[in-house]
Amino acid sequence: MGVSRRFVLQGSAAATALATTMPSFARAGTINVADDPEMKARLMRMVKVAFPHGQFPDSCYERNCDAILSAASGNPGQITMFMQGMHDLKAAGFDNMDDAAALAHLQSIEGTPFFQLMRGTTVLTLYNDHEVWEILGYEGASFDQGGYINRGFNDLDWLPDPRITEL
Repeated sequence: MGVSRRFVLQGSAAATALATTMPSFARAGTINVADDPEMKARLMRMVKVAFPHGQFPDSCYERNCDAILSAASGNPGQITMFMQGMHDLKAAGFDNMDDAAALAHLQSIEGTPFFQLMRGTTVLTLYNDHEVWEILGYEGASFDQGGYINRGFNDLDWLPDPRITEL
């Protein structure tokens, strides 16, 4: 059974129609939010509600949002999924929700691929930011300096001194 000319022409016509009607963000292969500050603000708010750290400056969250946008730009399917998720947040009134309601809404969508993309990227990116490490007091990996045994393992300066009593 060979491929007919009609089959090839129908497939070509369908591909051409899809390519001309596909939104420009899906054809470009990247998500550009420079033209849509409202969407970037919504993404920032989503991350801040899901990962609230009052002591983190916005720059940490902005770098994380850039990583999410990069991860979402992997292929046209991911771009479409991401844009649909952002649209759904807007339609639900996420921008105007208080923090408790916004958190409840995020919990209601936590099983979606959109939320999983945000969560997975944030866990890997936000907490691997050296500015965040400084704020949290994490000194970084210790394996290249011999490990923690001789470098801070017994530093318990965050605990009160123990009460020593004689028997």
